[in-house]
Amino acid sequence: EVQLVESGGGLVQAGGSLRLSCATSGFTFDDYAIGWFRQAPGKELEGVSCITASGGSTYYADSVKGRFTISSDNAKNTVYLQMNSLKSEDTAVYYCRADKAQLVAGCSKMNRPLGYTWYAYRGQGTQVTVSS
Repeated sequence: EVQLVESGGGLVQAGGSLRLSCATSGFTFDDYAIGWFRQAPGKELEGVSCITASGGSTYYADSVKGRFTISSDNAKNTVYLQMNSLKSEDTAVYYCRADKAQLVAGCSKMNRPLGYTWYAYRGQGTQVTVSS
């Protein structure tokens, strides 16, 4: 059974940092692309960042470039999202989603409309709240 479990969310002041984790199981981690998406109240799900577990590619939305860093620990089948210089507009529920890198062409679908639909497996989400 495929499982993705997010953790690390919380309440932080603007300018602060958080590190999100996406612990995965039930699939061959090295073959997958894992993306972080977020949904703010009243808004569509937005692709934030992505990594192929093989290390071939990464993706960052323009809104987070230079502030967020995605990484993977293949020994732990876990993907991390280090979020620095947080802003109030980063407030959202953050989800990780995954699918076979070959099927989704790595991270190439992240910035497409409804890009999240390409990644079949998802976690339950973790809330990030940035106070200004």
